[in-house]
Amino acid sequence: MNHQPFEDWLLDDESLTVQQERELQIHLRSCTACTAIADSNLALHSVRLVSPAPGFADRFQPRLAAWRRAQLRRQALGSIVLVVAVLALLYTLAGPTILEAVRSPVVWLREITTYLVTVLTLVSVFGQVGSILLRNLPDLIPPAVWFAMLAAGSVLAALWITLMRRLARAPQGA
Repeated sequence: MNHQPFEDWLLDDESLTVQQERELQIHLRSCTACTAIADSNLALHSVRLVSPAPGFADRFQPRLAAWRRAQLRRQALGSIVLVVAVLALLYTLAGPTILEAVRSPVVWLREITTYLVTVLTLVSVFGQVGSILLRNLPDLIPPAVWFAMLAAGSVLAALWITLMRRLARAPQGA
């Protein structure tokens, strides 16, 4: 059942046309969720508003200003602590390397070159091993196992989609 237009009509404070009012009354006879919204809306509109006690704004404004100042102090302190922590971490991790680079740039360049060559060699080795596995994997795993893995993946994907649709669905009623 589609509640959306009826919920909008109940929650908006706009006047309805005769046709909309008739459709709403018919829907309210069969829908308990929308009836609850209508009852809540009626109760909220029938309550008398109470004006604040004298001097409320005069008492509230200083407290709000003090709270904002305290919030700004906490944020500033948190930012300072974060910056100091990041700088300490960077100094701990990169400090010795930077000091070595300043003392002897040749040693530092040699270390960087060795590191880059090692990383590029590892990437090349992993790429070759991966291509060998991809070429030989279909022969190592029987077709029935491939089919079972595909079926299991499909079932998991369907369960995931169903779960996401249920979680993302807008709540109906109050």
